[in-house]
Amino acid sequence: MAGIVNQERFQYAIDLLQKELFNSIVTNPVQVEVSTLAQKKPLPDSIKAKLIEKEHFVLYRKAGKGVIELIGADESGVLYGCMELLANKTWHGNQPFFIQDGPKMVMRGTSIGLQKTTYLPGHDIYEYPYTPESFPWFYDQQLWLNYLDMMAENRYNALYLWNGHPFSSLVKLKDYPYALEVDESTFQKNQDIYTFLTKEANKRGIWIIQMFYNIILPKPFADRHGLKTQERNRIITPLISDYTRKSIAAFVAKYPNVGLLITLGEAMEGVGQDDINWFTKTIIPGVKDGLQLSRTAGEPPIILRAHDTDAPAVMQASLPIYKNLYTMAKYNGEALTTYTPRGKWAELHRSLGDIGTVHIQNVHILANLEPFRYGSPDFIQKSVKAMHEVHYSNGIHIYPQASYWDWPYSADKVDNRLLQVDRDWMWYKAWARYAWDENRDLLNEKSYWSKELVHYYGIPEKDAQKLLSAIEEIGEISPKILRRFGITDGNRQTSSLGMLMTQLINPYRYGLFTMLYESEAPEGEMIVEYVEKDYRHEGHIGETPDQVAREIVQHGARAAALIKTLGMPTKNVAEFDRWLNDIRIHQLLANHYSYKVKAAIQLLRYKYIRDLSALRKALPDLERSVEEYRKLTAITDKTYLYANSMQTKQRKIPMRGADATFIHWKEMLPVFETELNNFKQAIDSLSKMSDTPTQIKVGVKSQQVTFLDNQQLIPLKKGAKLYADQELVVTHLANELEGVQAIQIDAANQKLVGTHLRFKSEKPVKILVGYFNSTDKVFAPKPVLEIDASANDFGQAEAKVRNAIRIQYMPMVDIHTYSFPAGTNELKIPKGEVLILGVVDDRELPHPYNADVDNQGDDLDDLFGYYHGTKL
Repeated sequence: MAGIVNQERFQYAIDLLQKELFNSIVTNPVQVEVSTLAQKKPLPDSIKAKLIEKEHFVLYRKAGKGVIELIGADESGVLYGCMELLANKTWHGNQPFFIQDGPKMVMRGTSIGLQKTTYLPGHDIYEYPYTPESFPWFYDQQLWLNYLDMMAENRYNALYLWNGHPFSSLVKLKDYPYALEVDESTFQKNQDIYTFLTKEANKRGIWIIQMFYNIILPKPFADRHGLKTQERNRIITPLISDYTRKSIAAFVAKYPNVGLLITLGEAMEGVGQDDINWFTKTIIPGVKDGLQLSRTAGEPPIILRAHDTDAPAVMQASLPIYKNLYTMAKYNGEALTTYTPRGKWAELHRSLGDIGTVHIQNVHILANLEPFRYGSPDFIQKSVKAMHEVHYSNGIHIYPQASYWDWPYSADKVDNRLLQVDRDWMWYKAWARYAWDENRDLLNEKSYWSKELVHYYGIPEKDAQKLLSAIEEIGEISPKILRRFGITDGNRQTSSLGMLMTQLINPYRYGLFTMLYESEAPEGEMIVEYVEKDYRHEGHIGETPDQVAREIVQHGARAAALIKTLGMPTKNVAEFDRWLNDIRIHQLLANHYSYKVKAAIQLLRYKYIRDLSALRKALPDLERSVEEYRKLTAITDKTYLYANSMQTKQRKIPMRGADATFIHWKEMLPVFETELNNFKQAIDSLSKMSDTPTQIKVGVKSQQVTFLDNQQLIPLKKGAKLYADQELVVTHLANELEGVQAIQIDAANQKLVGTHLRFKSEKPVKILVGYFNSTDKVFAPKPVLEIDASANDFGQAEAKVRNAIRIQYMPMVDIHTYSFPAGTNELKIPKGEVLILGVVDDRELPHPYNADVDNQGDDLDDLFGYYHGTKL
């Protein structure tokens, strides 16, 4: 058909219009002329001007004419015009009218992870081949159609499929036939369903975009060549590059209209020339090879994630060789915390937005919202406005509202598990609505959403208004909790499970991710800052912990009061009851946090005044926080399977969650009860002492190993010279480390190639690695789970000895430990200066502590003791 580029999409729109008009209540027949701009000639310039942008449309009927004209800028514009015609009653009757519309955000996408809550045997994080055993839902065509229909109804135009390395499940390579990770039958099923999915998505105006991490190798390929599937600090070899390039080429040749979302960080060393080379010399050439094989002229979109990479530098190097590039960065990290983003992260977003390509906001993971329902239209609308005005973005990418790792199911404890797409309809509808147009009148929006709730639950409009207000109230609770009390915006923290007292009063011990406070929260103060300013009689700035502790209780109380008088729904009754239950849960969670934060503020005052009355004043609030948590546990025990869907060793807060442990409130309640009892005992013990005794640390002893390279050992002591190429000496050292045999380092070489240490041991050992407390690029970066999923593979993520050693003129050093089994092993650390402070028995240093060699003061952690061997 002349003037039609995408025949399938155009026909889908026509079929939809004809079917719905036939079924509509309109009794008088109506004539609609449907066309694209390319088909409609001639056309007044005034109308052409409204159809310059993709996906835009006009609908009009002239005076005295019965025919309705529907013109789309393209086939997607036709589809959206048909949907608007069916939804809008303006055209009923014979009156003239004119409607024009189109999206503000040009990319509006949702995401689905082909991931699981735990690792597959023999695999690492993100490594999930596409198989019916792992993902039975992936092969369900009706499930896909239902999801795609939801997307089309909400005018989403992109679906992102996330997986570590999808190519070994979807394509075969002539040069590497052994790289295929699935059997022949499954391979055929994968191709069939992927082809079905891309065709059905295309009809509905939806791009399929395949995400993958770099560098991940399929296990059969890695085993064949004696490689690891993932190795962050690996050297990029011609073999690895050739395999990846050919995998991408084969995929693009098979699916030339599928876009690619690229993560250059996590599975390869982050910022550096390697990222640029990999993107420009392996990935883009692979895409071009595939286009040549398929004889396709257009370039599919390639989206670069600004995650653990220097995205502006990568884009600068890439745009001269590939034009259809986009960028993407997380909005509030792996959470939803604020609609007032600021700081360095906002600067990064703006720098990407200024490039001139489309910059996309990634609403990622939502670790602080799961597993409960969330649907605050007001919070979401304000967030989208911030995306435009503060982050200079013109695209959006939405994660599932909860349980990303358990797709397609939610965490609700019901006989037949709920589908996320059904449970969280309000989440998907709200983001889509404001991605289309964020500048909508507040009063009109309240009316719109109230009517949506009336329609969905069959309740009176007054009840719908109350329910909407309650949803808005609880929509502030989880964001405020994390941004003012949290450790990280990442999914290593599940804030719905609560926090240990030491995490509130000593966040640095747990690897505080300061960007949470500096960029993903309004200006304000952490708990430790708030108490210090109080003690020094200094003025407070912005949002304070005490303020938020009050506000979250108020939000919860108002929400609970609003739902008390609601009548019974006539539709979706069970889901209505579950919403009310989640509102009550939010109130209990807010109460728990509020009491605990008040106790934390009192506790920290003891640090400054050394008066036991401060500890005693903290006790009642800590007791109340545990009582609220008991209520929370009782209600969630009946209603939820788990709190967090990521149930691997990456989960660290409030408790380490390896092997699906500490994933439910009933597992955390005994921890908080023990924490309370230990605190009571500590107060009792301190009251019987005239002064707090100094705890003497037991000395750490070196473990004998055989180094496979020439290593110079230096006994740790003040004055020791740990550098082979510098004259700097140790000035401060924790007493218990004295005498441990450190390894002399060459700082210049470390900056060029990183640190590599090969050794043999007869028993399990720990390597003591000293990281400098500085973000200067001359120093090796600390292991950080927010940007490196492998950052705890050797138990190294958490600092075991904080403030342990200082070198002359250098920043303070924290010790992280890397555990290795007996046998031959290799330690690899990225480029930059780092200290290798010794090798000890793997049983040494079982618990983290603060050596405090600069005498900055006790961090109070010992007041809370242990829970089954874990220091609280």
